[in-house]
Parts: sequence; C-alpha cells; structure tokens
Amino acid sequence: MKHSIYLLLHEGVGEELDIEGLRDGIEEEFSLPTKVLPFDLDPEPYYDPARGQYHSTQILKEILHRVPEDASKALGIVSFDLFIPILTFVFGEAQLDGKAALVSLARLRQEFYGLPPNQRLLERRLLKEAKHELGHTFGLVHCPIRECVMSVANRITDVDAKGLTFCEGCRQLLLEALKRSR
Repeated sequence: MKHSIYLLLHEGVGEELDIEGLRDGIEEEFSLPTKVLPFDLDPEPYYDPARGQYHSTQILKEILHRVPEDASKALGIVSFDLFIPILTFVFGEAQLDGKAALVSLARLRQEFYGLPPNQRLLERRLLKEAKHELGHTFGLVHCPIRECVMSVANRITDVDAKGLTFCEGCRQLLLEALKRSR
C-alpha cells in the first residue's frame, strides 16, 4: 500500500526554509508519513521566454515520472515563477484526485512585491499552498469559505486571508478520501 506523502525539493529550496516544520505540518494535516527528497530537475525545457516563466503542467508530468514507489502523493517545491497558458501565473498546480502537485515560492516571497524578506510569512504561505495543492490531489475542489485552505487564491492577499487548515466540509471530504486511499 502507498501511504506516504513526498515533498520533492528543487535545488536550494531546503536551504532557506524550515523544511522540518513544513513536513510536520503536512504530516499532521493529512495523517500520513511525510518524507523529504531532493528534486533534481532541469527547469529549462519548461521555460517560456516570452513569459519569463515555467510551465507548471509540464513540470507536473515530470513529477509523475519520479513519484517514489511508496508514495501516495508527491509535492514538488520550486523557487521559479510558474504559469499555465490560461492564467498570468499560478502559485501552484495539482492533478485533481491524482498523485502530483507543485508549489512555487516565487510569488510567495515578499521580495517579489518589492518588500523586505519575511521568512516566517513565506513559510506560512508555503504551508497553506502546499496543503491546498495536496488537497486537490485528494479530490478537493476550491471552497467558497474564505478561511478554508482550499479557497481560491488569485493574489497574494488571498493567500494571506486563508486559514492554515480545512473548513469542516472540506475536512470531511478529505477524511473520506484518506479512507478510500488506504
């Protein structure tokens, strides 16, 4: 049985963050062992020079090829800016009810908005978006409850307005999905 969540860290990501805190937060929220591995990816094939960004859907496909045998889900964490063709940017992307998810630190950083760095805020934003994208992999869709971690985020202020956890309705859906996956 596949019962682990893997955090796949792209080059340099683990050096700047409290990865143990992130791992613990994911493990606690999803009640699954969470492991950390390096994510050795050459991002250049996914780069769009006209946009100056990287195509997240193509990177998701690469994550799928690298999901460890004992993994239920795998979340890639990268530092470069992501997009999908129909949107200006994305904080992350996931396969709905699938195995792979991806989050970018680029727009979660205060520096992206011309502000001084704030490590604690960056880690809080990352935890929210990691839970959000992993929620999608368990079949959860966007939630209309603003405080729910599954609420949609089109701007960084939307990320900041979210809570750190799932609302009661999304929590129930998650628990059902977790039971089915065991």
